[in-house]
Amino acid sequence: MSRGFIGMVAGMALAFAAHFGGFGAFLLVAALGAAGYAAGAWLDGGGRLEDLRERFERGRR
Repeated sequence: MSRGFIGMVAGMALAFAAHFGGFGAFLLVAALGAAGYAAGAWLDGGGRLEDLRERFERGRR
């Protein structure tokens, strides 16, 4: 899929959330979409789930 198509689908999802759920739903969809994009980009860049788990464990100490 091209980036333009993915952007169009994301825009449509945000528009539906804003129309049917109001501004709060719009913000929730936008935040979850950004988190999903960041996780996907991190995994595509060679990130491993074990590295993420180790970061959380170090943060608790």
